[in-house]
Amino acid sequence: MHRFEVLANSVLIGHTEFERGDPPMGVAFGAFLPIAAYARVQEAIVQREGKAREGIDLVARVAATGEVIECQAGVHITDHSAELGPEGLEVTVLGVGYPLYAELFPQHVDAYENQFK
Repeated sequence: MHRFEVLANSVLIGHTEFERGDPPMGVAFGAFLPIAAYARVQEAIVQREGKAREGIDLVARVAATGEVIECQAGVHITDHSAELGPEGLEVTVLGVGYPLYAELFPQHVDAYENQFK
């Protein structure tokens, strides 16, 4: 399983393993593990929940290689940490195409295919 970095406006703000996914939709999501730099954008992330996040360019990339994950509908952080603590942080990539999705998240593809066996 890969480890991924999450950046906001080209600054590293945290990590994830994208431990869950929906292969047919090209979606992967997982716990967001912020670092100190996340504090710079956290208020804007919380205030713009469910709205356009103008001024915040979120990107996810493979930590080992720096390869940016191309995704059609972007990267989104959901932050309910004020109510739920660290478990209230999640990051999602939306619209990752094939074959990239299968390369980055083979465990999600395998789990999806195994449910039909």
